[in-house]
This record gives sequence, structure tokens and C-alpha cells, in this order.
Amino acid sequence: MITFKQMEALYWIAECGSFEAAALRLNMSQSAISKRIQELEDTFETPLFDRSRRSARLTEKGVELLEHVRELLARRDQLLERVGARDVQLRRLRLGVTELTALTWLPAFVEAIRQAYPRLQIEPSVELSSELYRKLEGDELDLIVVPDVFQDARFVCTPLQSVENAWMCGPELSHFDGEVALADLAQYTVMTQGSSSGTELVYERWLAEQGVHLPRMITSQNLLVQVGLTISGIGISYLPRQCLSQLVERGALQVIRTRPRLPQVRYGALYRTDRSQGINPAVAELAGQTCDFSRLLLGVL
Repeated sequence: MITFKQMEALYWIAECGSFEAAALRLNMSQSAISKRIQELEDTFETPLFDRSRRSARLTEKGVELLEHVRELLARRDQLLERVGARDVQLRRLRLGVTELTALTWLPAFVEAIRQAYPRLQIEPSVELSSELYRKLEGDELDLIVVPDVFQDARFVCTPLQSVENAWMCGPELSHFDGEVALADLAQYTVMTQGSSSGTELVYERWLAEQGVHLPRMITSQNLLVQVGLTISGIGISYLPRQCLSQLVERGALQVIRTRPRLPQVRYGALYRTDRSQGINPAVAELAGQTCDFSRLLLGVL
């Protein structure tokens, strides 16, 4: 997972033109800044600098990543400036997210929040959407990030990014050629996260609208287990496409193209409207920052 220290290293090398100059700017050794770049390259599995040149010249992927890094660092600085100008009344954030969020952009977001709110104690909870919603309803959580399927006037919902899912299967079932009619999937066992998952609720309604019934289903409330069962060839499943792109590229998973395609699932940051005075504005601000970071980080991770 990328860190702001790694992003700062990339930014200042590009700005200063060399690893040595960037190390001086950041008051650190050249070997340390080189290590941060190597960690970034290991994360993305691609070179970010052209080592054949004497100057620090970014590769195409390095230039693409730098654009995101500039945005993230600018957003972090704005957070620091805004928070430094006033006292924050929120001292503890009980944050609830689904497994997909926890596996993708949550770590970088938590780091940004810690830098902007250094005294804020973050208490994360990773659970299925329905359980997070229940805990928000019972005032056990301050802010949750879930698929936007819960319509309730008691809560404010800040729209976040949409997640693209695709039907996938393992190598043993990888005989799908071209587009497949959605109804043809009924002959396979389908792995899902069950009705406690917000994504499952979205697709249950959508499949009903399409007139498609899937008679053989296996429910697993763990996304990683669902992925493992799909790879093993037990059946097919709908899975987050971008998050699992490396497994698709390696041939461990195959995307099944269907007519029609699965709709994207919009996520939202929800918080209560009736919290005590002073706490609600801070939570609302954090919900807005969640929106900014989900938009930026989903394009990077």
C-alpha cells in the first residue's frame, strides 16, 4: 500500500530533477529516498524512472502516477490548512467500511486523516453493509462507507465512486467464448456474499428486473473466500474488476462477458443527522474528504 512519504519522494524527485537533490530537499539520505521509490515500483510492478538516463526521467507510468500524487498531496495540504485554522470537536471517529474498501483505498485515507487530525482516534470496523448500517442506526458508528442502497431520511449520504464488477470464473471453467446471455449463467453454481451485502442487494434487484433466476448459489460473507472459491473452479461469481485485475492478467481468473453487463455499484459515505452539536459538522467534513479520496485513490490503487 502506498504512503505519503513515498508520494513525496516521487514528487520531489520530479521537481528537483534528481534523487540527490530530492534527498537534500527532504533532509534524508539518497539511499532512503531510493528505497521509497523502489517500494512504489514494487507496489505497481512497473518502473517509474528510466534508469538508462543520467537524469531522473519519469517513465510513462511514472508520469501518470505523478498526476495522481500531485492531487493527493494538494488535498492533504488543504486538509492540514483547514484543520489548523480551528479546533476540531471530534476526538474519536468510529469508521465502518466493507471488505472491498478495506482492501483498496482505506489505508491511504486513514493516513491522510491522521496527518490532518493528529489527535483523532480512529476506530475502524470492517463488516458487511447491513451490519454497518445497523451499527450506524444504533449510534455505534459515526461514519460508514457502503453501497448506496439504503434510503433513510435519518442519514446523510455523500456519494462516492462507483465500483465496476464483472462475472468471473477460474481456469477450469474458462471455456466462455464471446458474449454470454445472462440467463445462461443459471446452469452454473454462483458464489455471492448473501443478502447482508449491499452489492448483493443491488444485483438481486437487477437480476429480478432482467427476469433471471440463479437456482444454485453458495453464500460466503468473506470476499477473499469468494475469490478463492471462484479460482478453484467451484463456480462463478461477480467480483470487483479493478481490484482483481492482476489475477485476471495472470490467468487465475477469467472475465465472463455477458449480455447485458452488470451495472456499476455506487458507494456512499453515510452519517447520522441527529448527532450532538459540534460533532456532526466534523463528521460531515470527513464524509466530504472520503469522497475526494475515494475518487482519487480508486484511480491509483
